[in-house]
Amino acid sequence: MKITARLLLGVIGLLSLHTLEGKTFEQGVNKVEVPQVLAHRDRAEPINQMLKHRLDVLLPQLMAESDLDMWLVINREYGEDALFYTLVPEPTFAARRTTLLVFVRSDKGVERFSVSRYPIAGFYESRWQGGSDEEQWQRLAEIIKDYNPQKIGINVSEEWAVADGLSQGLYKTLMSHLPEDFEKRLVSSEELVIRWFETRTQPEIEVYPQIVAIARGVIGEAFSTKVITPGVTTDKDVSWYIRERFEELGLRPWFQPYVTVQRKGDSNEPDSPFFGKGDRVIMPGDIIHTDVGICYLKLCTDTQEMGYVARFGEYQVPQGLKDALAQGNQWQDILTDEFKAGSTGNQILKATQAASNKQKLESSTYTHPLGYVGHAVGPTIGMWDNQGPTPIKGDRKLYPNTAYAIEGNVKVALPEWDNQLIQIMLEQSALFDGKEVIYLAGRQTEWHFVR
Repeated sequence: MKITARLLLGVIGLLSLHTLEGKTFEQGVNKVEVPQVLAHRDRAEPINQMLKHRLDVLLPQLMAESDLDMWLVINREYGEDALFYTLVPEPTFAARRTTLLVFVRSDKGVERFSVSRYPIAGFYESRWQGGSDEEQWQRLAEIIKDYNPQKIGINVSEEWAVADGLSQGLYKTLMSHLPEDFEKRLVSSEELVIRWFETRTQPEIEVYPQIVAIARGVIGEAFSTKVITPGVTTDKDVSWYIRERFEELGLRPWFQPYVTVQRKGDSNEPDSPFFGKGDRVIMPGDIIHTDVGICYLKLCTDTQEMGYVARFGEYQVPQGLKDALAQGNQWQDILTDEFKAGSTGNQILKATQAASNKQKLESSTYTHPLGYVGHAVGPTIGMWDNQGPTPIKGDRKLYPNTAYAIEGNVKVALPEWDNQLIQIMLEQSALFDGKEVIYLAGRQTEWHFVR
């Protein structure tokens, strides 16, 4: 009889069922179910409702804080920046020709409209009747002159990519059409854009936990016997299962998921930033780790979790691994206890390192904001390749209602592996509400147990 891979998996599955008979296994955390995911058509309404709330409620507050009278967001088709897509409703796939969005602050809030050939119904009615490119820019100049703003924000920034979306060509065109003496009123909208990207509104906070739960649920599927057959499945098989599962759900990963394997006997250098290898067949007794990020309803997640593959006759995770994961959770608690509104990323990092050292934890912290993009804007709290202060981005202050990937690792000597150093790499999406850090869909406190 020809032995195929599918038949081999089936035989191994039957043997596994036989050896399980009468035994009690730890359940671990891999019973998390994947929540419902809306069809693309059904996503438009909640996305647009959240956008309208942001434009009506959040934007007036941020423009006032930034002291801007007018904000210009200018994009051309095929050259759109990330900011543009956070300001337009679904389904918008591109800036048609040249799209000029204008926001004007007044005592009544913020007027918003476009000076474009195509209006964006319900969000940006056009104040131009059409014509040549030259006539479009002339119309914008007329509007600027009529409103007579003292400070006009444009999207130029040396340090923050999302606030630097105005291309050189469009900048030159704007400058050549500005009314006389208005050039000196142009200022960077950097602060407004950063606050727009990092601030989460109440409607977004209400849906964010389910978005994160989807990512965690797919990891739970991947780190189970549904996907992994020890001695057969490779780390790349698991990585691609995760990727294809997201594609099946109609979700966009913002990076390729990956899986690494730690194994007894690995030569891990204590100073190495990361342990674990790829291009391996997953074997009994291995420690597995994954890093996963998705975007859904325009909000992004970033998640790292750990799993253990049982040896033959092993019915629970070794105690040394349980203790190691507990140290990882201890590091998370130390970090999140330092989240205080007004503190900078560098201050939080320094305090976390001091407290970790006091509790004899060998930890590394590299936490970043989350939101419309995965590596979002806001205070950087350490970097994996720089455990000292991060200039500029680490000096940003912490604001309420901002989301973060609580990311880092601890290194622990594992008794069951002759005190070989292992690494617990954790990352969970969380919200800082101004008083405390709340994990959006819980956090890993038990091992995924592939049994």
